[in-house]
Amino acid sequence: MNTQDAARLQAFVERFRVEPGRKVELKKDYDPGYTAGLNKPENVDAVLGRAIEFIAEHQDKLYAESKRGLLVILQAMDAAGKDGVIKHVMSGINPQGVQVYSFKAPSPEELDHDYMWRNFKALPERGRIGIFNRSYYEETLVVRVHPGILQGQNLPAELVDDGIWHRRFEEMNNFERYLVNNGIDVIKIFLNVSKEEQRQRLLARIETPEKNWKVSSGDAKERQYWDKYQECFSDIFSHTSTDCAPWYVVPADHKWFTRIVTAAIVANKLVEMNPQYPPVTDDIRAQIEEAKRLLESEPDAGKATEKSDKSAKKAAKKAAKAETEAAAKAAELAAVRSTLQTIVTADDGGKHKKHKSAKNGQANGVAAVAPVAAESSDKKKKKKD
Repeated sequence: MNTQDAARLQAFVERFRVEPGRKVELKKDYDPGYTAGLNKPENVDAVLGRAIEFIAEHQDKLYAESKRGLLVILQAMDAAGKDGVIKHVMSGINPQGVQVYSFKAPSPEELDHDYMWRNFKALPERGRIGIFNRSYYEETLVVRVHPGILQGQNLPAELVDDGIWHRRFEEMNNFERYLVNNGIDVIKIFLNVSKEEQRQRLLARIETPEKNWKVSSGDAKERQYWDKYQECFSDIFSHTSTDCAPWYVVPADHKWFTRIVTAAIVANKLVEMNPQYPPVTDDIRAQIEEAKRLLESEPDAGKATEKSDKSAKKAAKKAAKAETEAAAKAAELAAVRSTLQTIVTADDGGKHKKHKSAKNGQANGVAAVAPVAAESSDKKKKKKD
């Protein structure tokens, strides 16, 4: 990706970044239904597919380089779409280079340790992307909304005071700075769903038999604490969005837009990290030549060459067919890029359009995620939001 495309991608992502040091009022500052005034594009699956290819290409380099890692933290209210984002945005990445951890209520063993202990164990190794589906930030969310949970953590009484939440904010900032200083970059994404959209999704789970396993009466009961959760999230963003580990507030009422924005955020971070394949040294090159010599000198190598010559005509036909298909794919990719340009240049004056400096020069913002390349013709079946 060239410098100009990288700048445009960053400008688009900047719409959703929480500026460090800024006091956030979630309900006032961010609109869960924001899509820049756009409707769902017909080719949204192809658009997201190309973004996933771009992420996969960079993840492959990250894995090969094996010097740094990336931690992606996902937080949200219930039914905001965390599982869907993981499934759709990270679906095209090599499984050996990605780790996903979902943090539930702590076990008795985990409660016997500090609240960060179980997170340390789940951190990604160098070369990998780690995804935390919920995280240590629950210790300043559900624990804060339900004080009884804090009492069950067996902390010394003098530590359970009014300053505990700000101490935890400081501890989390220090922890993330420590990770970055050790080669593990951190991005934190909040999927911002509205209360009414959450209600509709919870009802849809009840009405869909194959999703009944997700249903819990506790999810419905927890809605009575909605305003308190919004206050806690606002406090988190105000105190823990830093230059080295920023928060991004992503509108989550429209799944197609949520997934495109999330893909853009991850792609932008990988562009910033700029992983590279390890250079081929003289020693490695010598080993390559030796391997080639040994393979070509095997007893059956001559027969294989003869067989290869006979298939030359078939190969030529395949090449001609591939050329035709490439032309069709190029046309499809052009349509994808056009859709991406429409998304990043649209501005309906919504609450996510805070950064005036990012307004101009975005003609190819997310289009930077989709450099000209062969686009897969296999499209997933379109789904309704």
